[in-house]
Amino acid sequence: MSHTPRIRTAASCALLIAPLAILAGACDDGHPLSATPYDAADQIALSADEGGKVNPDKPLEISAKGDDGRITDVTATDAAGRYVRGELSADGSRWRSTSPLAAGAHYTVRVSTEDEDGAPGRRTVDFDTRPADKLLRVSLGPDSGTYGVGQPVTAQLSHPVKSPEDRATVERALRVDSQPRVDGGWHWVDDKTLHYRPAEYWPAQTTIQVRSSLDGIKVGNRHGGSAKPLKLRIGDRVEALTDAGAHQMTVKRNGKVIRTIPVTTGRPGYDTRNGVKVVLAKESYVRMTSASIGASDFYDLGVYWATRVTWSGEYVHAAPWSVGSQGAANVSHGCTGMSMENAKWFFDTVKLGDIVEVRNSGGEMMPAFDVGFGDWNVDWANWRKGSAVVPAGSHVGSNPADAARLRPEV
Repeated sequence: MSHTPRIRTAASCALLIAPLAILAGACDDGHPLSATPYDAADQIALSADEGGKVNPDKPLEISAKGDDGRITDVTATDAAGRYVRGELSADGSRWRSTSPLAAGAHYTVRVSTEDEDGAPGRRTVDFDTRPADKLLRVSLGPDSGTYGVGQPVTAQLSHPVKSPEDRATVERALRVDSQPRVDGGWHWVDDKTLHYRPAEYWPAQTTIQVRSSLDGIKVGNRHGGSAKPLKLRIGDRVEALTDAGAHQMTVKRNGKVIRTIPVTTGRPGYDTRNGVKVVLAKESYVRMTSASIGASDFYDLGVYWATRVTWSGEYVHAAPWSVGSQGAANVSHGCTGMSMENAKWFFDTVKLGDIVEVRNSGGEMMPAFDVGFGDWNVDWANWRKGSAVVPAGSHVGSNPADAARLRPEV
């Protein structure tokens, strides 16, 4: 051994007559566990000692040399603070990682040992892993900014992820934190797309932080790439509730009615979809043609103050040609039409992510994902079934206990 063994002095401590503080200090100084750890460099071996950058696809292995000491603890973290899980043999002779290392990462490994006399040793090793050959990139959305209470968070992957295990790895690496804290969860829309929403609409004035710790983590035959974090703010709760049967829209802010608007919605054969939609975009001028929706009757119109609610072409917009029917009949090709004045007011009042809900139309229900953000038409129980994490994890917000329980690991 390269250190000088300490001699136990418990008997001499018992014979000392001294103030309690001095007595305790003298006893502790002689106990092996109170000693400054010796350098255990010659007592243990790491697979990372082989030199060069380490292959992240191979497990990290640490072993004790000889029979005069054993490993008592191993802590391995990367520069992002992610822990590597591992198993230590019962006799302390060997530790082996049980989760893959991240690619292109810098690791610090702290190994604690003890010799045959119980004296503590320590070795710290730093190493780098090779960069990934194939990357799985994730793009988080929407862009940082202020949105309405219906805005979902999105994650778009560069390549499909199909296996339940790999999906769980991805999902655990995507973190959404909010103030105030709410219960929410991810839902796999398809092999490359995830949406995150709370059980209910976001509370007004919520602040949301979105980030990914997927960088370097192995997912199938790829490793995760870095992703730009997001900071979102939820504004006032603005809802536009359209009763297609009564030909009227009621607009509320934080539960208070701020305007009632006569409207026209889709006529039979072009019925406006029922259900909850989310404002996707605002366009002051749009050219609308019959070809864009496959209408049998020809039209080609320039439309002002168009608020888009589906990617398939449904808007809330100015329709000065149908003012006589607004409040009385449904005559549109599926959009919600109103006067120029009301459309301008609506355009100026709503923001992306605000709620536009239609009831009592002859149309079908707004689908969850195909033509826009119909996420809120999925009840919470079924939303949770779209998670790859079982049981589906609750949103982790400001609760320190939750944060500790779900500390990032590789």
